[in-house]
Amino acid sequence: MINVAIIGTGAIAAAHIKGYQFFQDRCNIVAICDIYPEKAEKIAADFNLDVEVYSDYKQMLNVSQVDLLSVCTPPYTHAEIAIDSLNSDKHVLVEKPMASSLEECDAMNKAQKRSGKFLSVVSQNRFTNPMMKLKNVLGTKLMGPIVHTQIDSFWWRGHSYYDLWWRGTWEKEGGGCTLNHAVHHIDIFHWMNGMPSEVTAIATNTSHDNAEVEDLSVAICRYPNGSLAQITSSVVHHGEEQQLIFQGKNARVSVPWKVTASKSKLNGFPEKDEELENKLTEAYQQLKDLEYEGHAAQVEDVLSAIEGKKQVLVDGIEGRKTLELITAIYQSSSLGQTVKLPLNDHSPFYTRDGVLKKAVHFYEKKKYVENFSEQEITLGGKYE
Repeated sequence: MINVAIIGTGAIAAAHIKGYQFFQDRCNIVAICDIYPEKAEKIAADFNLDVEVYSDYKQMLNVSQVDLLSVCTPPYTHAEIAIDSLNSDKHVLVEKPMASSLEECDAMNKAQKRSGKFLSVVSQNRFTNPMMKLKNVLGTKLMGPIVHTQIDSFWWRGHSYYDLWWRGTWEKEGGGCTLNHAVHHIDIFHWMNGMPSEVTAIATNTSHDNAEVEDLSVAICRYPNGSLAQITSSVVHHGEEQQLIFQGKNARVSVPWKVTASKSKLNGFPEKDEELENKLTEAYQQLKDLEYEGHAAQVEDVLSAIEGKKQVLVDGIEGRKTLELITAIYQSSSLGQTVKLPLNDHSPFYTRDGVLKKAVHFYEKKKYVENFSEQEITLGGKYE
């Protein structure tokens, strides 16, 4: 039996608890921690959990029967909690985004390697039928080489969304819609299409003057073979019509599922390639549905890894790739430059101090903020 602890009792914690409750024959939630213990007590009561309640996660780490921790706290806390947990010989499932900086991601991965425990980053959208099936269809190569990818991470959030004390701040949330909403689609994008070689981007705040961060960004990614991808990250799109479209030389497929294939007439104009469309449709339809989806499926993935049955699908290396792309978007949009990948410690936004750089550059472009000074933001130190 794998003993589980939950750290943080915000909205996402319920998804973790429900996920673990699917597998009560394999795991047991034994502890919940929140800096406000009354919140931990309430969620324990809501889910009828017989657990120990803590207000300090470090104290909880001393409880030897805990094997796996779900980190459901704000992003700026992820690195410290995950590293302390790994150093205490605990497995870790950490919410997205993995951390606030690439420096923190690298420190988390080093801690994982030292400990030998599993570190998994929540990417629950990978564990859905549409995404998993599309990934397999792309693997057939029936579409031919991918020439263009379109990622529409469209969300809508009202002005009051950023009234929560930690949201919309560079220090505590680390960024806006690119980091905290489009992270889902950016993770799917590099998982399906691989990492690009360069990124050019622009970001702005159009509708949320109570947030320090962007509410809209557009990025163009280039691959070594000349293929392009465009990523739009937004919390200003009504209808939230999200999609991922992959255009191959032979056909187009997408989530939501749609397939279109063309072949050339003698004069170069298109005509429908029904045979290829049928092959792609058959490849999609013959794939079995997942037994579980979302957080429950990722919980099962981590439990299976701990039980020695497999490796986790989304480890810290995969989690870092997602943040690397997001960091490149911020670096490009802040400095007005095309950014080459991969990013390492030479990137001006590699460290937590890079959050300050993002803030300063972003504020320089915004007229609604007056009298901003660098001293208004306090940042943490380095992670070892």
